[in-house]
Amino acid sequence: MKPYTGLKDKNVLILGLAKSGYESAKLCKKLGANVIVNDGQDLTNNPHALELVNDGIKVISGEHPLSLLDNNPLIVKNPGIPYKIPLLQEALNKNLKIITEIELSYYISEAPIIGITGTNGKTTVTSLIGDMFGNSKVKGQVSGNIGVVASKVAQDVRKDDYLITELSSFQLLGTVEYKPHIAIVTNIYSAHLDYHGSLEEYQNAKKNIFKNQTEDDYLIFNYEQRHLIDKDEIKSKILYFSTEQEVNGIYIKDDYVVYNGVRIINTNDIVLPGKHNLENVLVAVLASIISGVDIKSIVHTLTTFSGIKHRLQYIGTNRGNKYYNDSKATNTLATRFALSSFNSPIIWLCGGLDRGNDFDDLIPYMDKVRLIVTFGETKGKLKTLGASQGKEVLEAKDVKGAVDLIQDHIQSNDVVLLSPACASWDQYDTFEARGDEFIESFQKHLPSF
Repeated sequence: MKPYTGLKDKNVLILGLAKSGYESAKLCKKLGANVIVNDGQDLTNNPHALELVNDGIKVISGEHPLSLLDNNPLIVKNPGIPYKIPLLQEALNKNLKIITEIELSYYISEAPIIGITGTNGKTTVTSLIGDMFGNSKVKGQVSGNIGVVASKVAQDVRKDDYLITELSSFQLLGTVEYKPHIAIVTNIYSAHLDYHGSLEEYQNAKKNIFKNQTEDDYLIFNYEQRHLIDKDEIKSKILYFSTEQEVNGIYIKDDYVVYNGVRIINTNDIVLPGKHNLENVLVAVLASIISGVDIKSIVHTLTTFSGIKHRLQYIGTNRGNKYYNDSKATNTLATRFALSSFNSPIIWLCGGLDRGNDFDDLIPYMDKVRLIVTFGETKGKLKTLGASQGKEVLEAKDVKGAVDLIQDHIQSNDVVLLSPACASWDQYDTFEARGDEFIESFQKHLPSF
């Protein structure tokens, strides 16, 4: 861990416990700060909160008293907490510094950082890069929005390692000095507008990933979206990726991944399905090459990588039908990618939290859909959508019910795809819980011998 004295004897308010708040509190205390943890939920019996109290850290829970701002603290905010709550509005009025936990990871990381963001694909890209590093002699550790707190991992990486960090727009909004050596933007579409307020604010949050880069750093950007950035304001080296044409960076030509005129791998040998995953592959290959990973290790990953759990995850075959778990598809864009990834007839399992949006943008991608099974708050909307396209639609109570229901309707060559196009919170605590139920339900229908 790089020695950092910027927090010594400073007042720090950790807003929101969860995983990032817990690790941030411990790190800030280690760095010599005076730490208070605040959470709107009652933490009286929370084991992590009790551990922090035993370590000498004050924990205030159940409310957000404005008096917490009296000593002008640095605020380390949980990414999910909106800025519109009264405590943060008052902090903004006082011009207090508000950051998220990834800023702390930058303060202390001895290793150069590869930062990955984007509306879709960032988890797959992060995992691909991590796997490519893992197969090579170049060392890297995965962290961030993928589920491992970056500031915790940053305490262990060495200067000749890489800190590979998946970054959400919520995390990037709380950055001031944060600077990855390699910044990756997979794509930027409309998302999280209920949090950011507008598409422009969402885009600006994503662009924070490269705002502090210098000419010694790299920005990997989607060539088809190059109009979203002002090259004159970017100091780092810009490299593009494209599946459509030759670019300054990495691209597909004659069914090969090509970098610097060199063919890396035939696309038919890549195990991940779908055009969108080809883009993810290009990004991961380019970042790994820049970092010194050898081509053999890169190719090994591309021919063996089984995918990310809950993201177009192949979970098995039953009676000749392949099942794919895409529970992490919590918006229509992700589901568009999923529906366009298969040439076989699709039994599409979908539905979830109703955020007031319609699903008309899925219509051009439904040509392979043979049967729709809906569940959750949006099942009525999705039933109407399917009927408007002449599709057979069935309704189920939940994911388990959907898997049970299709057993009497499935045909040879059908692909069963869970790609909800909605968040999970109407019926499940997380998209992971929803995907796990799909996997368990699939396994219960396997023949026993």
